[in-house]
Amino acid sequence: MEDFEAKVALVTGAAQGIGRAIAVGLAELGATVVSADRAPADGIVPLDVSDARAVAEVVAGLDRIDILVNNAGGFAVIRATEEIAEEEWHAILASNLTSVFLCSKAVLPIMKRQRYGRIVNLASVVGRAGAVRVTSHYAAAKAGVIGFTRHLALEVGADGITVNAVAPGTTATERVLRARTPEATQRVAEAIPVRRLGEPAEIAEAVVFLASDSAAFINGATLDVNGGQVMV
Repeated sequence: MEDFEAKVALVTGAAQGIGRAIAVGLAELGATVVSADRAPADGIVPLDVSDARAVAEVVAGLDRIDILVNNAGGFAVIRATEEIAEEEWHAILASNLTSVFLCSKAVLPIMKRQRYGRIVNLASVVGRAGAVRVTSHYAAAKAGVIGFTRHLALEVGADGITVNAVAPGTTATERVLRARTPEATQRVAEAIPVRRLGEPAEIAEAVVFLASDSAAFINGATLDVNGGQVMV
């Protein structure tokens, strides 16, 4: 993998799971990584990505930004649509979809001035097809991330900025493992052609590739990293 020396990256949702793996992967290749998360932790910049003012303050503190990874989001509980409160619907869309808009909007002036940028958004297998049951607000938000990625790529490609997404399959993060019983998780794994869940580091490697100059001619794409869980 190429060197990211002198590149500055902002990774949201970086306190654990896939986000942490992405931040570590970029840092190991030489990038200066700003790891942001709502959850307090050592080395983490506190950030609620659904708060436009908070996002603007973090971005304003950066001299440059070459890479934005919109990873923050997720869901806590699998429940049927009729059991989802309106407040929960709005909260999930805010953390998974509106956050991608807010963070991207904040970094675009800097990237346009630099004539260089890489934006990588974390979508999901459930935004691509109905492969595994989760919850409808999360699926809707992740489908929205894919649509947003394509349209923003059309807008800013001429400015030296690429915008792509990674759609992970079911991945063995703490959040995902908490959402189901071990038996239910095993059934999900057995339904994947490779017969296992993904690992955070495997998702991170795809993100790091799309953030690299080796991916300079990839724009508006969604890269499926799911063990064959969905094939489109």
